[in-house]
Amino acid sequence: MTRQGKVGSIAFEPLAHDHEHPLEEMRRRVAAFHSEMRLRRTVRDFSPRPVPRDIVERALLAAGTAPSGANMQPWHFVVVADPAIKRRIRAGAEEEERAFYHGRASRDWLEALAPLGTDEHKPFLEAAPYVIVVFALSYGVLPAGRKVKNYYLQESVGIAVGLLITALHQAGLVTLTHTPSPMGFLNRILGHPVNERPYLVLVTGYPADGARVPVAAARKKALDDIATFM
Repeated sequence: MTRQGKVGSIAFEPLAHDHEHPLEEMRRRVAAFHSEMRLRRTVRDFSPRPVPRDIVERALLAAGTAPSGANMQPWHFVVVADPAIKRRIRAGAEEEERAFYHGRASRDWLEALAPLGTDEHKPFLEAAPYVIVVFALSYGVLPAGRKVKNYYLQESVGIAVGLLITALHQAGLVTLTHTPSPMGFLNRILGHPVNERPYLVLVTGYPADGARVPVAAARKKALDDIATFM
């Protein structure tokens, strides 16, 4: 039986922290995790090979463990496997991307993207077995109909997406984050209300045979460039 205590009207329970390790084991585990995540690459060439749904479901449950402002969990994941819906998503995304690459984007932005070899063509949105559209919920609606604002929305959903990408990588799948702008077409295609704002599209599956990835994307900053110890 879980013992609980209360501070005012707030219930607490003992922390179940049973995964502490000796120092050398800690070092081994974090080094192994770093080595594993260094293998993660963003992929644009996907195989149509099917992926069992339960693998994606478990990855989504892992994403759902993310911390969030006031524990409001302001995210919703729409997992699209239907070929007709994926085709509509691709058409909507490519329309926005054509406007981006041929007029909306600044020269500096296009130069920054050049080493990645991206353009307005997004065949991966149809080729991959799953397209996961992540929605950020600006507010929730209680059963009685009252709206409740969600706090730290961008931060919360961003952390959840990071966990989802990591979980899918650990399962042996590859991913691509895709952010056509604007993304309002996703609300129309998927029938989601205005309080659910498209955050990004996460494409996942197995890499295609012979898939290639840009060399430049593997160059990650050194520790001294991303962290300061004081």
